[in-house]
Amino acid sequence: MTNDTTPSPGWHGTTIIAVRKNGRTVIAGDGQVSMGPTIVKGAARKVRVLAGGKVLAGFAGATADAFTLIERLEAKLEQYPDQLARACVDLAKDWRTDRYLRRLEAMLLVADRNSIFTVTGVGDVLEPEHGVAAVGSGGNYALSAARALIENTDLDAETIARRSMALAAEICVYTNGNLTVETLD
Repeated sequence: MTNDTTPSPGWHGTTIIAVRKNGRTVIAGDGQVSMGPTIVKGAARKVRVLAGGKVLAGFAGATADAFTLIERLEAKLEQYPDQLARACVDLAKDWRTDRYLRRLEAMLLVADRNSIFTVTGVGDVLEPEHGVAAVGSGGNYALSAARALIENTDLDAETIARRSMALAAEICVYTNGNLTVETLD
């Protein structure tokens, strides 16, 4: 017998993937919001365009927490224009050291034309080695599919992101096929 007493509210993740290939950067995210075993929304937008169309950000985790972090990231991008790495590092530093921010439960994928970063509340700012990063409950499924497709096919970044998300949606019960896809050329 299993114990179904997960901590309230029992939020489970999502799937967000970033793919960079041949000068094109794409972030895609599913639209499912789950609370425990229940789907409460199927068409949430978890991918945003920032910095006047120069930066993309996707999030997994608590929505209000993610919006707070995206607002903070936007402020950092204004403070450090065209310096995505510096803005992400500064956000991660604040996130880890600020008493209020360190309680936020979310992860961000942030990208511009040249870089992709995974930003976490434990101070991580990670740049992927293969032009692909993913977060969320279906992140490992999407990441595996994208890694195989990016290295072994001639598919473009958006097609790779869409196919990887479709695979994650087939495997992860907290991921659906209702996608938000944003692209930088």
